[in-house]
Amino acid sequence: MSVTIRPYINNDTQAILTIINYNILHSTALYDYNIRTLEQQKAILEEKIAKKFPVIVAELDGEVVGFGMYSEFRFREAYKFTVEHSVYVDQNQHGKGIGKILLKELINLAKNQNIHTMIAVIDAENQSSVHFHEKFGFTTAGIIKESGYKFDRWLDSVFMQLILE
Repeated sequence: MSVTIRPYINNDTQAILTIINYNILHSTALYDYNIRTLEQQKAILEEKIAKKFPVIVAELDGEVVGFGMYSEFRFREAYKFTVEHSVYVDQNQHGKGIGKILLKELINLAKNQNIHTMIAVIDAENQSSVHFHEKFGFTTAGIIKESGYKFDRWLDSVFMQLILE
């Protein structure tokens, strides 16, 4: 298996949309209720790029099987050295190390942009994501109880942080 990481291009939008919409419908990885349209997803990605934040894709045998990105954590100027990141892998490709490759690249890109800290916001039920981030040195900075509501239940958000050196 040879995974290639490269910058996002417009032709990747449909594959990314498929991954995102699956997670909206079947998981608490995203707290959205409604699936996105192609135009909505493209606008989200283009906004990140316009703000000089990276959007990267993982490609396997010519197909997009995952993607990652980061952008501002909060909108106040003092937060300009802190980013919140996202990594998503196609549900049929989990367990193959694709997420690791994507997160490692995002960390490298953040360091190159002189970002000081990366934040992950993870649904507390998603302990595999918590453990995944711990392997990269992220630590739990806090838990916000009942911060989201999806699938007829209250959800807690785990905030994890990695100080970049």
